[in-house]
Amino acid sequence: MKTKVAIIGGGPASIATAIQLKRYKIDPLLFEQKELGGLLKNAYKVENYLGFPKGISGLKLVKLFKKHLKAYNVKVIFEKVILLDYKENYFLIRTSKNEYFSEIAVIASGTKPKTLNIIENREELKNKIFYEIYPILNIKNKHIVVIGAGDAAFDYALSLSKNNKILILNRGKRIKALPLLVERVMNNPSIKYCENSFIKKINKKGEKILIDFIKNGEITSIEVDYIVVAIGRVPQKDFYSLNLIKMEEELLSKGLLYLVGDVKNDIYRQTAIAIGDGIYTAMKIYWSRYESNR
Repeated sequence: MKTKVAIIGGGPASIATAIQLKRYKIDPLLFEQKELGGLLKNAYKVENYLGFPKGISGLKLVKLFKKHLKAYNVKVIFEKVILLDYKENYFLIRTSKNEYFSEIAVIASGTKPKTLNIIENREELKNKIFYEIYPILNIKNKHIVVIGAGDAAFDYALSLSKNNKILILNRGKRIKALPLLVERVMNNPSIKYCENSFIKKINKKGEKILIDFIKNGEITSIEVDYIVVAIGRVPQKDFYSLNLIKMEEELLSKGLLYLVGDVKNDIYRQTAIAIGDGIYTAMKIYWSRYESNR
């Protein structure tokens, strides 16, 4: 199948790009592995997105975005992109099921989590360790450890604290989360925060997880039900071919390849920024590639 524009990713940036392209009568293909919404599905409360003065949960905002996307009849391909390459003036998009070709590729694939080395490739822990909380948002009466000290860690802790007991472990002393989130965490009776806590060992113990961590030179052992790891994220470009890695800068400069949203925004990962990026990119595609050729 051939298309003019292929958008890889299903978060706010890709949704905004697709909608704006449809307004220009350009029909993109949007590729998403599982479910639309990206990391926004995990957000406890979005308070800086205009139009919601009291804030809105990530899940509710995603629901509105899906409704908006559906209204524009955007074609979504629910297949995992395993390879993106460029040859013979077309992008090749190979998914788990098919191959597609596109004149332009928009990369809105977001980020992937930094993993915790001590638990990497531990098969026995795979159903107990999470890097985002969407899959466990509805659990109740559990003891959960959140590892990290940034916005995501504190936001995840708040989301899960409604029906669970939470312990945040910070390897250092510095907290990198938004002061507002820190204040809410510190005032939440269901959340305990521990700084200077270095995890030494993690093992399965029946249906529980046994964690040994060092705090102030002493080893503490605790049993928990789940671990949520939020120690940072990096751009998700695992599907790039070796050829595309080499050609990326050239294709970006020619207006054939675009990076949109969190995949390029470093620490500036906000829904409003991602959406602005998406609309800007769609406008740029239209004015530079199509309107200029009329």
